Amino acid sequence: MTESPATENLPDLPEVLAEIRDDFLALGEKDRLQLLLEFSRELPELPARYENAPGLLERVEECQSPVRAFAEVDDAGLVHLYATAPAEAPTTRGFASILAQGLDGLTPQQVLDVPDDYPTSLGLTHAVSPLRLRGMSGILGRAKRQVREQLAGA
Repeated sequence: MTESPATENLPDLPEVLAEIRDDFLALGEKDRLQLLLEFSRELPELPARYENAPGLLERVEECQSPVRAFAEVDDAGLVHLYATAPAEAPTTRGFASILAQGLDGLTPQQVLDVPDDYPTSLGLTHAVSPLRLRGMSGILGRAKRQVREQLAGA
């Protein structure tokens, strides 16, 4: 049974996240996994200020692989998610890449409004393990918490 929910029944998302979701849902299960692997090769590089201080990025404990992430609200009030994930963990790296690209440039409120179940909306529940999906949810949850903390400290 192929998983392909009608996109009109899905929650409103920021444009990039909606496009990513729709790209996944337009494919069959095997091709979705291939798309996830493509995303793994597109994880943005860390800015130099984080490259030399990886401890600034928080470990995502829900991920089996050593993933670190940090959501930053810049001076213009826009969010950027920075993440690292090993190349030998392409599924996890793909999820980190999706979120890094999908959350980049959003307002804090847009990030906070992303549904917690966004990872399951990609139609990968049969292609990857629940543990891996929980890892992506963990990255999203960390990003939201970090954004809230920065707003509270501002």
